[in-house]
Amino acid sequence: MKVLVSDSLSSEGLEILKEHFTVDVSTGLSEEELVKKIKDYDALVIRSGTQVTQKIIEAADNLKVIGRAGVGVDNIDVDAATKKGIIVTNSPEGNMISAAEHTIAMMMAMSRNIPQANASLKNREWKRNKFTGVEVKGKTLGVIGLGRIGSEVAKRASGLQMNLMGYDPFVSEKRAVELGIKLATVNEIAKAADYITVHTPLIKETRNILDEEQFAMMKPTTRILNCARGGIINEEALAKALESGKIAGAAIDVFVEEPPFNSPLLNFDNVVVTPHLGASTQEAQVNVAVEIANEVVSVLTGGTAKNAINIPSVKPEAMAVLAPYIRLSEIMGKIAGQLVDGNYEKVEIGYNGEISGKDTRPLTVSALKGLLEMALGSGVNYVNAPTLAKSRQIAVVESKSESSEEYSSTISIKLSSNGQTKLVAGTVVGDEPKIVAIDDDRVDIFPAGRMIFAKHINRPNVIGPCCMVLGKNNINISGMQVGRAEIGGVTMMVLNIDSDVSDPILEEVRKVDGILDAKLVTL
Repeated sequence: MKVLVSDSLSSEGLEILKEHFTVDVSTGLSEEELVKKIKDYDALVIRSGTQVTQKIIEAADNLKVIGRAGVGVDNIDVDAATKKGIIVTNSPEGNMISAAEHTIAMMMAMSRNIPQANASLKNREWKRNKFTGVEVKGKTLGVIGLGRIGSEVAKRASGLQMNLMGYDPFVSEKRAVELGIKLATVNEIAKAADYITVHTPLIKETRNILDEEQFAMMKPTTRILNCARGGIINEEALAKALESGKIAGAAIDVFVEEPPFNSPLLNFDNVVVTPHLGASTQEAQVNVAVEIANEVVSVLTGGTAKNAINIPSVKPEAMAVLAPYIRLSEIMGKIAGQLVDGNYEKVEIGYNGEISGKDTRPLTVSALKGLLEMALGSGVNYVNAPTLAKSRQIAVVESKSESSEEYSSTISIKLSSNGQTKLVAGTVVGDEPKIVAIDDDRVDIFPAGRMIFAKHINRPNVIGPCCMVLGKNNINISGMQVGRAEIGGVTMMVLNIDSDVSDPILEEVRKVDGILDAKLVTL
């Protein structure tokens, strides 16, 4: 496989990639140059310099993964990549500490006028009174975005004896208490905080999260920090607030346009600026390169991407619990997709017992992948399965219940179409997936290879003739499970077989007296 590295990457990261793949390093490519070049590569590794546009992605016939050495992925068209089934992954932990430390450094530099005092003294001036600063002890820091970096900033600010407020719609009250943070809205932070720092990704919901409305609420002593992404703070509104004296200062490391040579923020004496240095430490450069290299190696060698942007990300400790259920979900999806007659408009996925308390998003994605793969082929993957379901107007409904009658955890998949349903339920025994129900029939199946699911009447002289059809056609039966039903009732028989069954042979099975239907399922 071939990997293209289109931005500078540390030698440690390159060496990891070169151990497994052919690696080409070609930096400074234009969009047109990258369009011509990308079709030959299985992976693209970038930093902030390369803009991965829809045009580039459409030309990427072999691309399986885009790896961003760093946190932000706003220079990647993630939607276009998702639609094409390309995993987008980043390295959020490699520069976490560097970014947090830079935020604290910027806050202190702004508070004590260090850059201005440094420039003045080097200009052979001694103006101590001009650079009187303020202490941060006892001041209130508002942290907008309490992810990895925001949380690390909060920890360090707590050590400086600051009071903490925080906004993050995905952080629980319990987690906030652990961090010593009082949860608040953005507007509440704007009104009360002495310092406000932003640490969110740049998405539709966070663009200009601090705008004219919020600046109008702030105290004249408020100071603003942005060491995350340009665009989270409305730069024009910030400039107006600084010019009018509405706020006391700002410290900015990132800008909407970089380099920001035309930005009015460069004109204020009370604004500290740095050229996007949040991740620029020797340690961070190595860390993000190694982290993204390992991600790319994992994806291209059949593993998972733990930091994927466009598929649910799972922490390693959680993956140890979820992995067998991910496998179970995909197998159940494949079985359900082959048992159902015709199209379906609704997929209901139920989680019961202990598994209901876990992050089930990867399980739902796995179930959809298995389900749609049966209809759409190998082009379905963990990235595009939800998008494909949505584009086909298939409703996906999840439900959770803490109770489970017989097993500690069970998963069910029910497909609905025109009033007809097909249900498959399963669990994990040890680390092995087990199917425990098909529709109303209780079964006990460890799915593998090829299986014949035969709906039949529970009476003598049905199972034997069915097996004889397979025997005379030299098809070995390696396992059998028969559901329980009253004599004369309808139940399910599942036969594990060791070779393919042709349509004529399957039709012969269906013609056995007492067999109502028979379907071949291949995993």
